[in-house]
Amino acid sequence: MEGTDSNTIRCIDYYSGEYPEKLRSYQDMPKKLYVRGKLPVPGRPAVAIVGARMCSAYGRMQAFRFARELSMAGIQIISGMAYGIDSEGHKGALEGGSPTFAVLGNGVDICYPSGNRPLYERILREDGGILSEYPPGTMARNYFFPARNRIISALSDIVLVVEAKEKSGSLITASHALEQGKSVFAVPGPVTEELSRGCHKLIYDGAGIAYSPEILLEECGILRGKSNKSNEKKQLVLATDLNLVYSCLDLRPKSPDDFIRETGLSPGKVNNLLLELELMGLAREEGRHHYVKQDCADSS
Repeated sequence: MEGTDSNTIRCIDYYSGEYPEKLRSYQDMPKKLYVRGKLPVPGRPAVAIVGARMCSAYGRMQAFRFARELSMAGIQIISGMAYGIDSEGHKGALEGGSPTFAVLGNGVDICYPSGNRPLYERILREDGGILSEYPPGTMARNYFFPARNRIISALSDIVLVVEAKEKSGSLITASHALEQGKSVFAVPGPVTEELSRGCHKLIYDGAGIAYSPEILLEECGILRGKSNKSNEKKQLVLATDLNLVYSCLDLRPKSPDDFIRETGLSPGKVNNLLLELELMGLAREEGRHHYVKQDCADSS
């Protein structure tokens, strides 16, 4: 918002016109957001950069490099201001000249971790924002961080994971992104390193391989060649259950009962996934409650 005072904490209600439209698309978003500084600009591409706190020098370098290149192209960077990859993502974004936004697992009036005070202040000073679903004065709790990850992914168009152990909070962010229908990319690393296992698992499961910032610029439609995603590309980033239902689609109309029988998923889950596939342009309802695979040519 033009003229926003970075020292002022605003409470933005779900029904406010300032509430981010991207968050309205998902049922589990907070009814109130607390904000210092600005919110991400609607309609402008945003990429989340997340990863390990205890990262390697390689991971720090890659997070900074990707964030700077994306920021130089006008892409907003979203992260969680934790030590390690998150911090390097914010710093790279600031060096690239575009605003960056931090979603915290505590009140926005509290800089956590405290050692990131210079970064916290620079984000606000350079037209970025600090966001949280927790009221001012709320101290950080371990269980707040996995919850805030759903907001990081929801505000972003793409989630990039740079270094993550096989079980980590970064993979929770990636999981939220997949459930929200977002693209997920991972930076590959040495196969002998534990910090590479989470990224390599994501790639094995179908995430995009981010071997250069240009890959993400193409995905955002900034470079030529990838502005229009094909069905094949969309399928690469489907969550496991979503991909399972998608694989059961064909040109013959099927009822939800057919999908329940073939996948073993619950009726509610199947109905939600079919709706998501419709919204992604990968399925079409034909007749009442019967679904067929949407041909790429049909959806263009």
